[in-house]
Amino acid sequence: MRIRVLFFGVLKEMVASQSQTLDLPLGATVDAVVEHYRELLPQQARLWPVLAIAVNQSYAARACLLHDGDEVALLPPVSGGSGTPSVALVKEPIDSPSLVAAIKQGEDGAVVVFDGIVRNNTRGRRTLCLVYEAYEEMALRLMQSLAKDAIATHGVRAVTIVHRLGRLQVGETSVLIVVASAHRAQAFEACRWIIDTLKKTVPIWKKEHFEDGAVWADGEPFPAALVEKGTGSH
Repeated sequence: MRIRVLFFGVLKEMVASQSQTLDLPLGATVDAVVEHYRELLPQQARLWPVLAIAVNQSYAARACLLHDGDEVALLPPVSGGSGTPSVALVKEPIDSPSLVAAIKQGEDGAVVVFDGIVRNNTRGRRTLCLVYEAYEEMALRLMQSLAKDAIATHGVRAVTIVHRLGRLQVGETSVLIVVASAHRAQAFEACRWIIDTLKKTVPIWKKEHFEDGAVWADGEPFPAALVEKGTGSH
């Protein structure tokens, strides 16, 4: 079967094309497309774990079955600025070990990781699953800003922030923050600052599903300065 593959951002530059046609055997999945370009571009090891995929303009998991004529878009995370921040919202399981391994470089003396996972209960109620949703465009912009600010303010070398959206099961990672630095103190401080600030400022919401019902989790209040910006005349 034949599919059309679309490239954006850094991937478009790497393959020197906005789109390509790829022939795959019947029964192939999205993962076959990812593996094809992973082998073609081995120097981009840190990109593949945070790549989002869309099939026919809808987000898709890597196990999604493809059909003749499908359009597959490879969507790299938002990145750029000073240092090497890497930010993404993803709708498939986060590959924490690969992301941690990918950030490390020879000049690093420390890598600090916050791996937020779904626990099996909240306030004594058994959790079945969590569902996350976000104001995605704004969330990505603010997460990118957090990564850049952490590099500039705390003096760390690199930051990765990946947040999962959609339905998550107990034990799955909801948010991963990885900070690489020459010194451990800066890495610890930056990692703690990022998760604390993310929880208060980035528009991501969580719905908790229990055996006896479901509720939207109470979020931390927005900082007063943000709320005040929304008052007054326009």
